[in-house]
Amino acid sequence: MRNLFKIGVYFSLLIIFSTGLNAQEIVKNFHKDSLTNEQLLILRNSFGKHKTMPQAFENQILIALSYFPELKDTKIDFKLKNRTTPLATRPTFFSMFRSAKKRTYVITISEKSTKYLDAIVLKTIGYNGQIGVLGHELSHVSDYLNKGFGEMFTVAANEVFSKKKIDKFEFNTDLNCINHGLGYQLLDWSIQVRENLKRNNWLGAVNLMGAENNERYMNPITIIHILETHPLYKENVVLTGMRQE
Repeated sequence: MRNLFKIGVYFSLLIIFSTGLNAQEIVKNFHKDSLTNEQLLILRNSFGKHKTMPQAFENQILIALSYFPELKDTKIDFKLKNRTTPLATRPTFFSMFRSAKKRTYVITISEKSTKYLDAIVLKTIGYNGQIGVLGHELSHVSDYLNKGFGEMFTVAANEVFSKKKIDKFEFNTDLNCINHGLGYQLLDWSIQVRENLKRNNWLGAVNLMGAENNERYMNPITIIHILETHPLYKENVVLTGMRQE
């Protein structure tokens, strides 16, 4: 009877907690102690299916995933590697030939980059900002679910031949992240990157020598302006009593 009671409580919590997440409750600042072990277990069972995650970032990944319910059954492999680019998202080569929902996606998290970019690899960013940039990468996956092979090929081609289109693509990916409810986390990431690198704009790891006129990834002031007028954030401030931390 005692075990049955525990199982009943567990599934009740699962329903309540998952419902809140699907409603995209806006949290201004996540920190390491934001969620209990029980809540993290619920997240793991709800959003960890078909995912491989490094232990060091598992909690942050699960929190970010909880804002992307459409990715519950998507295969995503989070890998730690030494790469110049702090984070990158790609479908695996062979899965490119499958339907979008049957692909496997790889999100590469760099442990070590160049001397300059080491200042913004994931482990150097605050907890809340980590969730924000992981949300950006998951926004890519969410977008790719709506793209067939031809459209994916176009994205790859644009990375080589059209900086303007990639500027728009990455800017819209930030907007997608905000629309999913992780705007404050993305704002933390945006601030920290620019402070750590002492740059006005962040154009990506392969564009460090270029002019800083373009806003490929949203600047903090842009994110703030969007949050001030975005109905999702205005509504949740009223309904959920957003935590001011």
